[in-house]
Amino acid sequence: MVGRVCTYQMADGRPCRATPMRGEPFCFWHAPETADELADAQRMGRLHRRKKRTVAAIYGFGGLRTVEDNQALLETITIETMALDNSIARNRALNSMLTTGIKLVETGDLAARIEALEAAAGQRTDASDDAAFPQENPDDSKATYRRS
Repeated sequence: MVGRVCTYQMADGRPCRATPMRGEPFCFWHAPETADELADAQRMGRLHRRKKRTVAAIYGFGGLRTVEDNQALLETITIETMALDNSIARNRALNSMLTTGIKLVETGDLAARIEALEAAAGQRTDASDDAAFPQENPDDSKATYRRS
């Protein structure tokens, strides 16, 4: 059995395909009686997106894609939390932030160490004298040769 779909036709002739409201041929987005509610929802969405951009700009928030991004946000949150009145909840939050900060420092240190190891491994593989496989010299009586 196929479910009901909104009967609205898009400008290019395609059907809307959203589920219609109960007892109505149209979905929330296309029903004439919900136009005011739709306009309010769209306005609230625009306000939310604007507020999100404004708050991000005020706090210098660029995302959570790197350890440094996370550390910067954690520092901001910690400063804001420290400014609150002293309470058990505030102290618990600060303790949690301290734990998170320690983990972020560990993660950053480990990432730097891995990067250094990978760089060193890349340099070693480019080197011509590899201790595991010395150059084969037919004049060297002590050299052991790999057989092909």
